[in-house]
Amino acid sequence: MSQITRYGLPEVDDRYHVWRVPLKKQRGSEVLGEIVIDAYTGEVIVDKTTRPEIIEARLLKKAEAAASSGRSKATYEVSQLRNTIGLGDCVELMAGMPAESVDLVFTSPPYFNARPQYSEYDEYQSYLLFMKSVIRAAERVLREGRFFVMNTSPVLLRRASRNESSKRIAVPFDLHGLFIECGFEFVDDIIWVKPEGAGWATGRGRRFAADRNPLQYKAVPVTEYVLVYRKKSQRLIDWHIRNHPDRDLVAASKIGDGYEKTNVWRIQPNTRSPHPAPFPMELAEKVIRYYSFKGDVVLDPFAGSGTSGAAAVKLDRRFVLFDNNEKYATWIRDSAQQWLGKRFKEVLLLNITSPASEGLI
Repeated sequence: MSQITRYGLPEVDDRYHVWRVPLKKQRGSEVLGEIVIDAYTGEVIVDKTTRPEIIEARLLKKAEAAASSGRSKATYEVSQLRNTIGLGDCVELMAGMPAESVDLVFTSPPYFNARPQYSEYDEYQSYLLFMKSVIRAAERVLREGRFFVMNTSPVLLRRASRNESSKRIAVPFDLHGLFIECGFEFVDDIIWVKPEGAGWATGRGRRFAADRNPLQYKAVPVTEYVLVYRKKSQRLIDWHIRNHPDRDLVAASKIGDGYEKTNVWRIQPNTRSPHPAPFPMELAEKVIRYYSFKGDVVLDPFAGSGTSGAAAVKLDRRFVLFDNNEKYATWIRDSAQQWLGKRFKEVLLLNITSPASEGLI
């Protein structure tokens, strides 16, 4: 195998104190797996390193696909995943999923230090390394040619004292580079516009409003980005529409009148949620309608209070929801009983107890 693979550029993952060394094909930039090394001891962490049989299977799969691409027409494989709720690190949970088993990824990741109770990253580079590992893991489980939609925005780092300046970090622009590195193509930058009063809570702009001095001007932020990327594919988007095996589902998924015609969406923020940084149901519904068919699987690796799952069920899609906070994972589990009713018993629960064992149903 060493003759057909090579090492990529190692990355330091400060979050877990490890080195991640990508394994790539001898020719090209495609990542087949990774070797994880303990940064303190230099030993390979076997249970976190991609198993040889997985790398071999991926190599065989690519070789078979390349050999057959010129001989036969590819078929549209329908995902067999069922509704799933998982507690734990989303990268590790995605590693346990079948490749290309998800039809849409839609999420709003933790904002770097936007709110102390919501972020655990002291160093911005550590945050970006983690986000790269998430995007890379999502690329593996996402179907070829389908979409990853991420809600994000610049974040304001408040000044520690009057002698220091506050800083605003352009997170979306750094995330864009990670998507491109991980095998995605840029499609759209949608601007989510909130009511004007929503931005004043940041405190940005108050000094200028009081003094009106030049150089002090800072715009009050009332927008967030909804970034749309497509997993690289030689197939046109129309291929998925023409080759979907259920023509009735395709017809039922058509978008009616009143759809968003521009990349500026005016949506009220969600203020009633147990989560400190929720996105509104309306935003989730629009994204899911525009970028998936009925019956598709929608993955949210940072599920929070589960808004994307509730929207998926409402729109006749399936969901896979992960969160590393037990409070929110439990909230999603309990809420899913309301979304699904009797169908809740079919939900796959990962690292979280069944409500039946707690007397909830």
